[in-house]
Amino acid sequence: MRKTILSVLLGIVVIIVAFVLSRVIVNSREDRRPRPQKVVKTVFVDTVSNGDVPIVISANGNLVAKRRVELFAEVQGVFRPGAKAFKAGQPYRAGQTLIRIDASEYYASVQSAKSNLFNLVTSIMPDLQLDYPEHFSKWQEYLVNFDLEKSTPPLPEVTSEKEKYFITGRGIYTNYYNVKNLEQRLAKYGIAAPFSGVLTEALVTEGSLVRAGQKLGEFIETGTYELEVAVPKTYADFLRVGKEVSLTNLDKTQEHMGKVVRVNGRVDQTTQTITVFIEVKGENLKEGQYLEAYLNARTEETAIEIDRSLLLDNDQIFVVRDTILDVIDVNPVYFTDKKVVLKNVPDGETIVSRPVSGGYAGMLVRVFGVPNNETATK
Repeated sequence: MRKTILSVLLGIVVIIVAFVLSRVIVNSREDRRPRPQKVVKTVFVDTVSNGDVPIVISANGNLVAKRRVELFAEVQGVFRPGAKAFKAGQPYRAGQTLIRIDASEYYASVQSAKSNLFNLVTSIMPDLQLDYPEHFSKWQEYLVNFDLEKSTPPLPEVTSEKEKYFITGRGIYTNYYNVKNLEQRLAKYGIAAPFSGVLTEALVTEGSLVRAGQKLGEFIETGTYELEVAVPKTYADFLRVGKEVSLTNLDKTQEHMGKVVRVNGRVDQTTQTITVFIEVKGENLKEGQYLEAYLNARTEETAIEIDRSLLLDNDQIFVVRDTILDVIDVNPVYFTDKKVVLKNVPDGETIVSRPVSGGYAGMLVRVFGVPNNETATK
């Protein structure tokens, strides 16, 4: 019995010693895990100062020459070379021949018709001198000035009914207008530049057969262009003909000033926009060039402008109050690609000026440029 009691006591002592030793060993180990540090994000802020913010509507489009002519053939013939090569990019002055079609055969028929008219007038001269001597001199002068190499001159003015019946009965008016009709068609064998410009498209080459109705090319006036842009109908009341518009290219290396010359009276049902046409002049501009237009629509009073990335869902923005991030409700009145115009932002409010990654209301922050022992107050 005694040995049993000693064995039990010895076991209890061993257990107690083992427990004490294990606690000593556990307490002696160093905690090597790093303690998490409390991270305080740095934010950039601005102080609100409401004022007048101009609403600038941005739009874009491609330039189109204000004056352009599509060249079509009204007659048939062989395309003959002219003083300048009929090639795209070739400049012409007003009045210079763009296209010359071989008209030698048709020219001969016109000369024949003019000769018949001359002979017909000549044949009436004896009867005219006998029956109507008072009208003889003007018809004689007409024959003297008649030149087959020049355009047919207009017939003398008829001053009496008898003279009119006499001239009409001999078929002179009919022959005269037939000749003028042939001369008009002969003029269509050559096409002259209606204004100074450049050939932008050439669809025929010298020596090729040109058919009536065939498109020959395209001719534009350089220096004056129009830009067609679509503007939201909300700002239709602020668009006026004559309003100046600032224009830039994609690289922002060129700036031009244009003006609104036309405003479409119809709203596009699909996009709810209005088409505005802007005229711009410049020697370094080219048709088809892409430009961005900035139209001054109106001025929003008591407002501020910030980056769109700062506007949160539900029309809110971040503010800083005693190093704590908070949100306030705002009223956005106009959006651009990068900016937004806000109202209902109190003057003097400290707002966040750059996006805060993972920010939330109640988050502890530090204002950039303010020492740690200072606070950003409202």
